Amino acid sequence: MKALKYIVPLGIFVVLCIFLGIGLTRDPRLVPSPFIDKPAPVFTLTQLHDPQVTFSPEQMKGKVWLLNVWASWCPACKIEHPVLNDMSRRGIAPIVGLNYKDQRADAKRWLQQNGDPYQLSVWDFEGKVGIDYGVYGAPETFVIDKQGVIRFKQIGPITPEVLEKTLLPLIAKLNG
Repeated sequence: MKALKYIVPLGIFVVLCIFLGIGLTRDPRLVPSPFIDKPAPVFTLTQLHDPQVTFSPEQMKGKVWLLNVWASWCPACKIEHPVLNDMSRRGIAPIVGLNYKDQRADAKRWLQQNGDPYQLSVWDFEGKVGIDYGVYGAPETFVIDKQGVIRFKQIGPITPEVLEKTLLPLIAKLNG
């Protein structure tokens, strides 16, 4: 009976270690999104640069576009920003920025310093839209098709490799 007192906690500990070990081998950027192939959540937010003007994803119907979640406080956003600037210059697809849990003045200053690849940015100060999209943190990017359906989610920065191997072929296919 005394042995059982030690065996049960030891067994639970071993099982937890196995699950932890499996979890540590997974790439966190490959977290499956329940939103893939589902309509993008609807929202209306004020634009970052003009709080008198609102934006809703409905305005992008008929276009393949990207929703990029970013913030001035996000170090990884600065890493992906040159790729977004390049995408914008190349006219690959419209990019809408979702400024996430940020101060409006900080976000505007950050774009002035680093370039503004966005067709427009909306301001999600409270993070409610981010929650609706299942955002884990910034940066995250969603590819949304002409019908308003999410077709891809990138967790973490868009790298040149992700752009060339994943986004460009997908955007071409969706525009085809």
